[in-house]
Amino acid sequence: MTAHRRALITGASAGIGEAFARELARRGHDLVLTARRADRLEALARELRDRHQIDVIVAPLDLARPDGPEALVAALDAQGLSIDVLVNNAGYGVPGYFEEQPWATHAAFIQVLMTAPTELAWRLLPGMKARGYGRIVNVASLAGHVPGSAGHTLYAASKAYLIRFSQSLALEGKAAGVHTTAVCPGFTYSEFHDVTGSRELVSKMPKFMWMDAATVARQGMDAVEAGKAVLVNGRVNRFIKALFKLVPDALALKMVERQGRRFRTGPQRG
Repeated sequence: MTAHRRALITGASAGIGEAFARELARRGHDLVLTARRADRLEALARELRDRHQIDVIVAPLDLARPDGPEALVAALDAQGLSIDVLVNNAGYGVPGYFEEQPWATHAAFIQVLMTAPTELAWRLLPGMKARGYGRIVNVASLAGHVPGSAGHTLYAASKAYLIRFSQSLALEGKAAGVHTTAVCPGFTYSEFHDVTGSRELVSKMPKFMWMDAATVARQGMDAVEAGKAVLVNGRVNRFIKALFKLVPDALALKMVERQGRRFRTGPQRG
């Protein structure tokens, strides 16, 4: 019997991360699921083992720990487990103006959304290249393609970083059989907006703006298999990206400022 390829998914307990776990299980991959909520991971692991007859390992971890990525990879190495597919999905938003949050909050955000995915790729990439096969999916956002807005100061910046990082990795790994893709969804049905406290506000967005997490995951895996460095999910989101590339920077910033006032949590300024 041929061994299944194994995928590591961060933030796998809900939303887009859970959808990637389901999609990869459907495609026959063994899984390593990591997130903070062990109970949810265990429930998902049991379901996927039974439904798809695959091996699923649960590795609860808070990626805000600076030693988290190193500890996770070391634990996998100790068990002789190689990772063929890495899905860097863990993330969240920090609402409010930049100076209103303590630095520890911002440092943890940068660790989870930028440092951890970068370090996991760095630690797993050599093995992928040596085996001649690898897939890295960095879950970015449409926000990484448009000007940053007030009230979520680091979010768009972190997603723009993941997009550029993915493009470079895609070029570096291509000859060795390693594909990297930045997946850039827009509004997606998940718990993200509940965590940030913006559910009521974003629910005002028209329904055609929204996508479901399962579609985002399926399209993301199709894109990385095809060797596409950047995927913007959905025609509406692709139109928005194209529009912001066409208009002058000053006008684009004004457009984001005007729209952001309608969907901002916390104090309104300006």
